[in-house]
This record gives sequence, C-alpha cells and structure tokens, in this order.
Amino acid sequence: MGVGLMVLIPLLASQGALANPALPPRQGWPRLVPVMPLPPLTPALGSPQLGMEPSCPALQQRLAAQLAGQSEAWSVSIADASGRLLADVNGTRTRVPASNQKLVSTAFALDRLGPEFRLNTQLWRLGDGTLRLTGQGDPDLALPHLQRFAQLALRSGGSAGPSGTVVRLQVAEEPKQAWWPQGWNYADRAYAYGAPITRLAITSNAIDDAVTNPISRLQTLLKRTAAQQGGDIQMSLVPAEQPLPADAVLLHEEPSTSMGGLLSLANTESHNFTAEVLLRSGSGTWDLPEAVRRQTVWLSQQGLPMQGVRIADGSGLDRTNRLTSRFLTALLLRMDQHPYGRTYISSMAIAGRRGTLRNLYNGTTLDGRVYAKTGTLTGVRSISGLLVTEAGPRYFSAISNGASTPNATIGRILRDAQNVSLCL
Repeated sequence: MGVGLMVLIPLLASQGALANPALPPRQGWPRLVPVMPLPPLTPALGSPQLGMEPSCPALQQRLAAQLAGQSEAWSVSIADASGRLLADVNGTRTRVPASNQKLVSTAFALDRLGPEFRLNTQLWRLGDGTLRLTGQGDPDLALPHLQRFAQLALRSGGSAGPSGTVVRLQVAEEPKQAWWPQGWNYADRAYAYGAPITRLAITSNAIDDAVTNPISRLQTLLKRTAAQQGGDIQMSLVPAEQPLPADAVLLHEEPSTSMGGLLSLANTESHNFTAEVLLRSGSGTWDLPEAVRRQTVWLSQQGLPMQGVRIADGSGLDRTNRLTSRFLTALLLRMDQHPYGRTYISSMAIAGRRGTLRNLYNGTTLDGRVYAKTGTLTGVRSISGLLVTEAGPRYFSAISNGASTPNATIGRILRDAQNVSLCL
C-alpha cells in the first residue's frame, strides 16, 4: 500500500455561515481528515486503452446472474489496470449518469488547471477611484470575507456623504439568464443543490434553500456591512467579461481552498455548484455551451470511447446528460495513470469512511477499499470508481436507470469484482 494520505476537506460555508458571523478566517477553515491509504500508483503503461470484449468468463457469468431479469435497466463495466475489460453488460448503452457526471468535469479541470489551482475573489481600484469586485465562483466564499472586502473598500477612499464615506463599487457578474444551465428542472432551482451558478456566490448561493437572487443578497450584505462601519457602498453591475482598465490596482484577494479541496467538494460531497464552476474554470469560459464543447474536445483527445456521450452540464443535474459505463471506466483508467492521478482518486468518497459512501458497506470486505463517485436522481443510481483488490486496482462503473433495489445490486457486483480468483 502507498503512503497514507491526509485529505483536505473544506468546511462548507453553506452550512450556516450567515448564522455564524464568527466564522474563522480562510486559513483556519480546512480540516485534515485521516483516510485509508490509496493503493500504489499504477505503473505507467502509456495510457492503456480499454478492451473491447469481456475477458473473464467467470466474472461475466456472475455479473449476468446478479442483474438477472433487470439487465435492460443496467450498464456495468469492470476493468483491470492493464485495460483488460473483465466483465461488461450493456457497457456501450447510454444512460443518465446523475452525479457521475462530476467525474468528467473534475478530471477535465484537474488536467487543465493542475493541483495548485485556486479560485480567486479580488477587489480592484480603478483609475477614477471606482472599485470593482471580481470572482471566479469560490464555493466557500462567506460573509466574513465579504465583510473584509467592504471594510477595505471603505478604507480605500471615496467621497464624503451624510452617513460617512461613500464608495462606488462595480460588481462583475454573469447575466441572470446564465445563472442556471438551461436543462435544469425549474423545481430543482429552488433547492440548495440547484442554486444559481454565479461568480460571486456567498455560501454557494444557498442557505437552507437556494438564494434565487444572489445579486440582491450581495447588495444587501454589502450595504449592511458598510453601514456598520459608518459608510455606504453604492453598487452597480458590470459584465463579468468586461476587461479591467490598464490602470487597475489590486487591493486585496481571497483565494479558495486548493484544487484538492475543490475536487473533494465535487466528488466526495457531490456539491453541484463546485462541479459547475470547475467545468467553467477548466474550459476558460463561463459560456456553458462553449465550455461543454471544449471539454468534449479534450475528452476525445484522451482516446476514450465517445460513442453516444452527451455532455450538458458539469454536475449531472441536467437529465439530458448521457454517458456509458465503458466511457466512465476508461476515464478512470486514464486518470489513475495521469500525472495528477493521486489527487483525482483521493477526491472521491470512500466506502464506510467518507462522503456519500460513509454509510455504505461498513464492516464488509468493501469497507475502505472502494474509492468512488455516487449519483442519484429519481429512477437513477450510479457509482463509478476504483476498487482495491489483491491483484491491484479494478475500475468499474455501474449505472441503473429504472432498476429496483439498485444499492443492494451494486454491493453484490462490487464484492464479485473484488474476488480476484474469478479472473486468474
């Protein structure tokens, strides 16, 4: 086994930050959580390609038996580190992946941006004395950080007013029509998991439910903070893509948690907002159709089986996403041999230990040995990841659209995949 990891898990500001004005500064937010050590890095094999035909008859028979009369509702693929496709049922049939979509956006962002990347929120002073607040969608941006920006804005100058110093502040933001992916159900947009995707999102635009007008909330919080400091902030909106003037001076910036922390938010905690921001950041554009196009080009360059794949968003909340279990298995195989593969795999939930898998497979042979991303929508269950076995890692993807008792079926499939004697 490899060296034990201490994985960075950021505190979610969306869980009560506004109710807790004493939230500590950014550098105090992350906490270190000990987890099971990852398996050793798979030896580089020149990006092995996933095989086309199942090569382990015994495991193939077990898989067929587990799916029994519900095979039409399932797509399952299992492979080893050499790219050998061990077992496969409907692996090329496209399915709604739910949050397994996040495996795609996080792989893309990590490859494009690297493990040292952070999202920045910045306060600028322009040549005419106006200030501008810019952001990149930091999911952990919270009220204490906004208060810090407001205090710095008031101290930077401004004009005298009847209630104290008055500063003019431009807020660079996306237009309202771009806040939600078009394919998101309108009912979902009212909940915290369907909050709007904006560049300046206090507590990820969610409290108990979604904050559906984040600009109004931002203005209210800025004015309240300024009034407490004996001043006033006059806020105006400018397009996020509007370039900064050449004479702009950076006054202050708040960096997000590291890329490892952002990936863990998306993959361990299945945070939709973070996954959407990572797709946009990795592609270099907040225009979602263009971001999707650039990501799709990158996926094609990885030699993955792209037939039937359709990308609609970064989180999987859009039900028009379509992936195959072979595609996801091939992506996992590719990413585990990527230079940043340890960062990618360690961002996932762990069976019986962490994230969306913390309460599954406790006390079984799978406990601590499954690193995976889960997915859940009405009628959809999915899980894709890496399974630690005595014969090395096995990569798997299981997607059900309409199956009954999918969680129990997935557990049986993984225990069969863990039985290396079937494929000697």
